[in-house]
Amino acid sequence: MTVTSYWNNKKVVVTGGVGFLGNFVVQKLKDHGATDIFIPTIEEYDLVTPEAVERLFNNVKPDVIIHLAAHVGGIGANREHPAEFFYDNLMMGVQLIHQAWKHDVQKFVAIGTVCAYPKFTPVPFKEDDLWNGYPEETNAPYGLAKKMLLVQSQAYRQQYGFNSIFLLPVNLYGPGDNFNLETSHVIPALIRKCIEAQAKGDKELVVWGDGSPTREFIFVEDAAEGIVIATEKYDGQEPVNLGSGYEISIKDLAGMIARLTGFNGTITWDTSKPNGQPRRCLDITRAHSFFGFRASVNFEEGLRRTIEWYRATKK
Repeated sequence: MTVTSYWNNKKVVVTGGVGFLGNFVVQKLKDHGATDIFIPTIEEYDLVTPEAVERLFNNVKPDVIIHLAAHVGGIGANREHPAEFFYDNLMMGVQLIHQAWKHDVQKFVAIGTVCAYPKFTPVPFKEDDLWNGYPEETNAPYGLAKKMLLVQSQAYRQQYGFNSIFLLPVNLYGPGDNFNLETSHVIPALIRKCIEAQAKGDKELVVWGDGSPTREFIFVEDAAEGIVIATEKYDGQEPVNLGSGYEISIKDLAGMIARLTGFNGTITWDTSKPNGQPRRCLDITRAHSFFGFRASVNFEEGLRRTIEWYRATKK
């Protein structure tokens, strides 16, 4: 890891900077040499409201914005709150990019989502396939709201020469993840369920779907490094995937987490519940060719570190 001169005399705003990914991005920024970092809190700046966004720019006067803040959740949360997921994410992004352009911000980094890809995208997902169909229905409102930031980034670059880039991280996992079973994603949910089932002596664990979908995951620290490197080195209109290149079925994932947590009961699949997108795996060649990024944390090692963190911090 190298400290670079890019961050000299730059004020950096990291929206969502106290969140799961945000904590790691802020640390990576410091590692790379950033010294002037501002993290807006929702109490002080509710980024869904235009007035708060404008006030942020007037008060802070940023040079670089890394927009991580998002209203996110798993399949269940997306099914129950599709309107909120659409409105909140769209309004945050649209206002931030517009005000960033108005206030002559040097660089805007928009973070998209793998949920923006069409449901039946050929695997591995290439960035050029983003517009070849409608996203998986359970999280389409969220995915499309985030994808509008790509449209806006490209439009503002075309008309105004505004330097906005758009990155698409695959599913994140790692220490500090959300382990609330109502809103968590698959890895923290499985870790918590396995550890609790083991503690109670349960012989069976029920998991949504049939286990057939595949997913790719990137360790949160790797994703943060990719975002910071892209901020420093990438200035283009093309969207860029951030992934690990490792694809695993939910069935194999559940088995691996059971083994690593010590749960040796039976895993039962509740096929009345949705699977989500059938396969999810990214083509990661663009990130390497555009700004030299490759993920470095082995998947099983990343899971071990996540499980250790959860065991150490759970109440």
